[in-house]
Amino acid sequence: MQIAVVGAGALGGLFAALLARAGHEITVTAHQAARAVIQDDGIGITGGFGDAHCRVQVREILTETPDLTLICTKAQDAAAAIAENAEMLDGSPVIVVQNGLDGVSIAEGLLPHSDCFGLLTLIAAHYIGPGRVRVTTAASSYLGRGSGQADAATRHWQMILATAFPTFATDNFVGAQWTKLVVNMLNALPAITGLSVQTVIGTAPLRRILTASMQETVRVGVARNVTFGSLHALTDRTLRVFGRLPVTLAQSLPLRIGVKMGPVANLGSTLQSLKRAQLTEVDHLNGAVVREAQLAGLAAPVNALLTTLVHEVEVTRAFLKPADVLARFDKLIDDR
Repeated sequence: MQIAVVGAGALGGLFAALLARAGHEITVTAHQAARAVIQDDGIGITGGFGDAHCRVQVREILTETPDLTLICTKAQDAAAAIAENAEMLDGSPVIVVQNGLDGVSIAEGLLPHSDCFGLLTLIAAHYIGPGRVRVTTAASSYLGRGSGQADAATRHWQMILATAFPTFATDNFVGAQWTKLVVNMLNALPAITGLSVQTVIGTAPLRRILTASMQETVRVGVARNVTFGSLHALTDRTLRVFGRLPVTLAQSLPLRIGVKMGPVANLGSTLQSLKRAQLTEVDHLNGAVVREAQLAGLAAPVNALLTTLVHEVEVTRAFLKPADVLARFDKLIDDR
């Protein structure tokens, strides 16, 4: 099958290599510097899914219509990437691989004749450089669309992806996006401090802030009448209970997630963007919680401050010491 991957970062490079290894014909799009490297030396992956080195076609934009396309840019770059490839994509099935809540709806708006799906992945992948990716946590991915049961088209493309990496069709994809948004609260504090996700989780005062941001996300979702999807051993019931716990007790959730990550340092996608001198997708993560809270007539002060601090680091390129972060959150988090 001819499959295009738009965006050759950590997940784009990983999925391109895994799909090529499974026997599919792969074309990736990439920026100029990365194009030259991938053209000369292909894409190589190491880590959780084994080692692989694959040759792929590489383009600035797509020049032919593929059988399937994966959009693997950062959330803030999705609209532009889809628009510049729309001539080749409209009418062809598209899978958006992104954090946040808006990826599928953005694709549907720009590609009115395409079948659009979303893919949520729990894989942790580190971008080493153009065409080089290390998998620090091998995990499953979940394909779906809408709030109902997975349809026949979803199950068809799930089976195609599953030939290359563990993929499951999921019901209530919108709810699963919200569940993943709760998990993605892991990203902000590493970006602010420069510490790995595991180190943040292992540092009690930072873990308390992280837990509060996750609980705030759950509470906003409940206020928005969300039924959380089952993901990462989390369910609507467990998340609703988690959202009501005192912060001290609720810290068991990030601790469990940290154990599942294993010992290899996970930087998180937001910190990786900063290390590559790129803008982050914080407005589509913590910022999304703030916007959804406003729609519900609520405030989301923890996520609002996390968003502000990530943007400060984007500008200054200087990480904050944990003590300075704690000072900024002084009296903002109670232990109700």
